[in-house]
Amino acid sequence: MAIDQLDAVFGALADPKRRAILARLTEGEATVAELAAPFRVSQPAISRHLKVLERAGLISRSRRATARLSHLQAEPLREATVWLADYREYWEESYRRLDALLAALQHQETDRSQTPDRGSDPTGRSTS
Repeated sequence: MAIDQLDAVFGALADPKRRAILARLTEGEATVAELAAPFRVSQPAISRHLKVLERAGLISRSRRATARLSHLQAEPLREATVWLADYREYWEESYRRLDALLAALQHQETDRSQTPDRGSDPTGRSTS
């Protein structure tokens, strides 16, 4: 996926209304009026959101008689998920290294607390 396309996808997903529109389109095609119904915004405002989603390649639009229908195009979402998966692997490896370091430090602390200090008497004063 080209960086410009990736930027457009994440930019489109940044808005909660656009994410809700995409979620609605998983159920099937819809008109602007159907997509605008759950929101307190005008149809022209929804049309502007649809243009952003269309430029990002997340939806396509077609005409049926006088209705303009929007359709989900999921491929850019899959490509963004693949891109994100690389970073997930990086963070998982970082967490594994951090877990190993924490376990080693805890083991060291346990060893230290179980080993008596030979340089002090029972009252805690140093004998040297």
